[in-house]
Parts: sequence; C-alpha cells; structure tokens
Amino acid sequence: MMREATVKLLNDEGLHARPAAIFVKTASKLSSDISIVYNGVSVNGKSIIGIMSLGAFNGEEITIQATGSDEEVAVKTLSKLVENNFGS
Repeated sequence: MMREATVKLLNDEGLHARPAAIFVKTASKLSSDISIVYNGVSVNGKSIIGIMSLGAFNGEEITIQATGSDEEVAVKTLSKLVENNFGS
C-alpha cells in the first residue's frame, strides 16, 4: 500500500539545492521507495537531480509518496521536514 501527503513549500527558495539536499539526506535514511509529484511529474525522492529538476517554488504544493516497510513514518517525517522549512 502507498502512503502520500500533499504539502506546501513555505521556504523562500522552494526545492532548490540546499532544501533538495536536506530532503534527499532524510529520505535516504528511510527504507521505503519515495517519490515527489509536482505538476503531474514524479521523481525519485532520493535523487537530488530529480528533485531540483521539478523546479518547485515557494507557495507551490508537492505530493510526497512512499511505498515500503516504513512508508507511514517516511511520509510523516518528510512532510514535517517540508512544513518546518527544511530546518532553517
């Protein structure tokens, strides 16, 4: 079963270098397969290049999806990370 959550990007730069790196670092600690969906495009949530290629900016919404043994924890953890402006 897949879990997902839609969150709004509240940080100034959206999903660019620093936030994307923080997201990948956090996602890589989880065993589930993780994807980010934005404007109908889905990318690997553990790929910094993939995430940056989305071009998602402040105020826009992304959907975080996870499938695997820790999918519920993965979605909650990554959603909180985005909601908390990537710890900045």
